[in-house]
Amino acid sequence: MINVTKTFFPPIAEYQAQVQRIWDNQWLTNNGELYQELTLKLQHFLRVNQIIPMTNGTLPIQIALNAYAKGGEVITTPFSYVATTASIVWEKCTPVFVDIHPEYLTIDESKIEAAITKETTAILATHVYGNPCDVETIEAIAKKHHLKVIYDAAHCFGVTYKGQSIFNYGDVSTCSFHATKLFHTGEGGALFCQNQQTYHDMWYRHNFGHDGPEEYYGLGINAKMSELQAAMGLCVLPYIDAIIKERKRVCDYYNQHLDFSNVSQLTIRDNTDWNYAYYPIVFASEEHLIQAIQNLAAESIKPRRYFYPSLETLPYLTSEQCPIADYIAKRVLCLPLYTTLEERVLKNIVNIINSAYSG
Repeated sequence: MINVTKTFFPPIAEYQAQVQRIWDNQWLTNNGELYQELTLKLQHFLRVNQIIPMTNGTLPIQIALNAYAKGGEVITTPFSYVATTASIVWEKCTPVFVDIHPEYLTIDESKIEAAITKETTAILATHVYGNPCDVETIEAIAKKHHLKVIYDAAHCFGVTYKGQSIFNYGDVSTCSFHATKLFHTGEGGALFCQNQQTYHDMWYRHNFGHDGPEEYYGLGINAKMSELQAAMGLCVLPYIDAIIKERKRVCDYYNQHLDFSNVSQLTIRDNTDWNYAYYPIVFASEEHLIQAIQNLAAESIKPRRYFYPSLETLPYLTSEQCPIADYIAKRVLCLPLYTTLEERVLKNIVNIINSAYSG
């Protein structure tokens, strides 16, 4: 089976060596030696101001919403993974959906201001497939209306915009280190922020509300990353440049061989150094998409309808329709993309996609 992605496994001996350190230290969690080492290495590699690695990629969003949204309305995108919207609802806030740009697939910044009300407290936008939002316009809107900006940057490991990490935009950015991501800790994620005060606020919220054993600052939850997760991150990080290079090879093949008279591809925002996180294509109709999925399945190839459906249609919400997001969600398909994909497999995938329009 050729799946849409495949987890990168570092050499097992390297992971065992890191695990041996854990056994030697007799320390499994709570800001251990490996966690601290991974934090510093990620901060250096990504060139970010402040980072708090956590146990998954959803809790950082919830923690930021808990700090900033305060039960109000949160302007967000309908074209994202369900965790983005679910986090808003989980934190007893109200998602207010703004439609997306038809080429970049990120939130349409020109429609945000019209959605702001006296109940709006924050903007939660997603950098879709690692493609940045219009961060300058969103920042200007937020400053004008005294709103906080949270970015779901789950797909953005290694992405830079105008020469700096995309994680350095917004009041808070978050990332996923899930096993399906190009950098991973098995399960995991991180929260990024811009100053020491925000770091302190986010740190205690992810650590039951305290910093030292008896220093409580407020309400918190357990989002701590374990030493076992940090061990995996320390083993994967040295390979990240090679991982991105191999993913670029796959994307270049798709770019060179797909018939773009029948499908369209993601437009990467100018001044972006992209990380090749996903390879989405958009079909002219849902019928052609379904036919392509069926033809791929016959060859044991499993792409993914990512993201589908558009989130304003979730059964626990009552929201106005976002026609562009709905249109894209019904027609977008992410093709297999990982480091060990062979050219013969890529050729087969391309031939199947291109033939979806024949006859």
